Amino acid sequence: MRFETLLKCWALPAALLLAAVAGCSTNPATGESQLNWISTEREKSLGAEASPQFVKQYGGDIPSASIHAYVSDIGHRLAAVSERPDLEWEFHAVDSAVINAFALPGGKVFVTRGLMEELKSEAQLAGVLGHEVGHVTAQHIGQQMTRAMIITGAGIAIGVAGEQSDEDWMKVLGVGTSVGGGLYMLSYGRNQETQSDELGLRYMTRLGYNPIGQVQVMKVLKRASGGGGAGMEFLATHPYPDTRIKHLNEIIKDQYPDYKDPQKYRIYRDRYQHTVLDELKRLPKAAHDPANQPAD
Repeated sequence: MRFETLLKCWALPAALLLAAVAGCSTNPATGESQLNWISTEREKSLGAEASPQFVKQYGGDIPSASIHAYVSDIGHRLAAVSERPDLEWEFHAVDSAVINAFALPGGKVFVTRGLMEELKSEAQLAGVLGHEVGHVTAQHIGQQMTRAMIITGAGIAIGVAGEQSDEDWMKVLGVGTSVGGGLYMLSYGRNQETQSDELGLRYMTRLGYNPIGQVQVMKVLKRASGGGGAGMEFLATHPYPDTRIKHLNEIIKDQYPDYKDPQKYRIYRDRYQHTVLDELKRLPKAAHDPANQPAD
């Protein structure tokens, strides 16, 4: 194990030292040291178990085979050019009016109808999905769940990370709580969001999507957040867009200076309009809309 990796691990309480050393590794997507107690196999099992509940809580999948196929195709192509193509990836467009996107362990990615209605192009959707794929490839979810275990004392009580059961991890993930409850607890840090923004650019540009679509997503979210309200759930799980817009513009200028070249990078506004926005207008209102739910 590299010396700098050990230094990061040894900053933890002594009771967790053994488990921390065993759980520290270098992430292939980011190149950084990380503390993650969740193995790939456990990650897959947790995602497979948790995903159906989150689909249900967010109103189920949007009742449109064409939208599902469209989102799934883009998502799987992004995952295929990532550092973890062999995960059991799933991409869900859920029938919720809230504006959000998130990922569960094992490559289960969600984007809500509310967010899709705010987007204007396929490149923007690829930016959203690429960002969430980035959280999975960077293993941010496992890192945050490990951190939550440490904070709650569960890791100390159990003593060795490998002895924790799927049930323990599911509680940390928020399964069995209200919609998104666990996701709020697992909100990512600024550095993790920056990493996922950069990874999202990496994956979408590998497929020929214009990286400016990622910046446009941040601007869409900034405008949408102006009214506040329960529908802007994205801001409960992601930092405010301003600093991310600035950083994305800097990265694009430095790494993708030819982003305006239409032969290399595409936006696909018409295809998104026809496949998603026109189709959504023909469907009933979202099945899950907190604005229409009676107060407890």
